[in-house]
Amino acid sequence: MIKYLKLLLWPFSVLYGGVTAIRNDFYDRGFKVSHRFNLPVIAVGNLTVGGTGKTPHVEYLLRLLRGYKVATLSRGYKRKSKGFVMAGPDATAEVLGDEPYQYHIDFPEVRVAVSEKRVPGIEHLQQLVPELDLIVLDDAMQHRAVSPSLNIMLTDYTRLFYKDLVLPAGLLREPKRGAARADIVIVSKAPSNLKSQEMEVIKRKVHYYAGADKPVFFSTIKYGLPVAAGVKREMGSDVVLLTGIANPEPLREYLRSQKINVVEEFIFPDHHPYTLQDIDKVKVYVEHHNHTSLSIVTTRKDAVKLATGLMREATKSLPLFYLPIEIAFLENGAGFDEIILKHVEEFVHRKHPNQL
Repeated sequence: MIKYLKLLLWPFSVLYGGVTAIRNDFYDRGFKVSHRFNLPVIAVGNLTVGGTGKTPHVEYLLRLLRGYKVATLSRGYKRKSKGFVMAGPDATAEVLGDEPYQYHIDFPEVRVAVSEKRVPGIEHLQQLVPELDLIVLDDAMQHRAVSPSLNIMLTDYTRLFYKDLVLPAGLLREPKRGAARADIVIVSKAPSNLKSQEMEVIKRKVHYYAGADKPVFFSTIKYGLPVAAGVKREMGSDVVLLTGIANPEPLREYLRSQKINVVEEFIFPDHHPYTLQDIDKVKVYVEHHNHTSLSIVTTRKDAVKLATGLMREATKSLPLFYLPIEIAFLENGAGFDEIILKHVEEFVHRKHPNQL
């Protein structure tokens, strides 16, 4: 059935791919302007729609670059504000969007801003924070108005870009040859036991589209210990899963691997704006099914939204926990770090030649 549906959608994919290819060609030929800036602009993005793990990779960069004055700039998907907004003491997920708000909470030393238009956004950041050393652009692969100094492309191991089709028959935002704009490719969400032989096969196929000189890395998700976001107690082995992310399957798999029994799920769409009614449904289920032994598990992305305003009051008495995640490289993570640090240091040295 899916095969026939893809065949029916194929003409629309050809049309959509053609439009995006023409747009990219205009930028490549200089008919449309791509702006470069006088500080490092590191873009993290992908060719596909949906979750490829951009947020934990951006967070990895923020940890790696803690010795510098760093800002992040995102679109702020599904936020209720418009235009350029800089995170301040009163920032909320509604104003910034889910991921930028998470960066703001977890990395207080980082300047976090959102803007639909990245060029004016970067210009605003430089005006407001002239001492900035670099900017990390979140989800910026298709924002051709900015020419980043370093372009990091993610591709999910479970749906590698070179196996996919352009929208609507597939999930690609543009044709596969768009990978050639990447300076670095990271195969995300790879299994921790991925064999070297399979890595080499994937690298060859990535190089076919991205270029043989592009470094390819493999990252995997590492889950941390549960963190209490409600009642302070240990998490039990029977849980209710509560989340609104693009792909909850990796979280399900991790819980299964830890012998944690998911007795019920409350799964919402990605970037879901939680309501008191949502929490009431979860609360009723937990209370009806022996709340003393059940725990509620969610993600860090969801937890930051559930810890503000009315949501905080509604969840503070619940056995709510989130699982923090980080990424880890399967091999040569030091090589990735070296590329990033060397890139930033070269810019900073040009700006402050006597400081290095």
